[in-house]
Amino acid sequence: MDLKKYICSVNNFPKKGILFRDITPLMQDGKAFHYACGQIIKFAKEVGANLVVGPEARGFIFGCPISYQLKVGFVPVRKPGKLPRETISLSYDLEYGSNTLEVHKDAIKKGDKVLIIDDLLATGGTTKATVNLVESLGGIVVGLAFLVELIELNGRQKLDGYPVLSLMKY
Repeated sequence: MDLKKYICSVNNFPKKGILFRDITPLMQDGKAFHYACGQIIKFAKEVGANLVVGPEARGFIFGCPISYQLKVGFVPVRKPGKLPRETISLSYDLEYGSNTLEVHKDAIKKGDKVLIIDDLLATGGTTKATVNLVESLGGIVVGLAFLVELIELNGRQKLDGYPVLSLMKY
């Protein structure tokens, strides 16, 4: 299936000079959404994941159905102040600003084999911060999965050494 047919390119969003790849048309099409999730599930099985981690917010959209299908847990990585129990946090830079992510301190156990899922790999900042959070809790990142990779932003360089699946590259 050609998933690029379900991606809408939006100029100057979220700010001038950015070409935003909108995945909502893909999510709105049941067959395309199912196919995309199926490809990530196949990858998750290949790398032996027993836990799925997804950064806010689109990592939730893809991470939850995939963890459900695999019958493994899902761990949300959120913006500050959104998780109710004790957390650890990490600040990082992204393609048009900076951000901080948090995860519950007890969400990942030593030795958990973690697949991190997000919609987009751009500069790699969000994913690298998520990797660092997972590893600081003793998790083993066995793979990284994305719907879209913006290859000109070289995000893979920050993720060297980790298996990466990108369903579409721009």
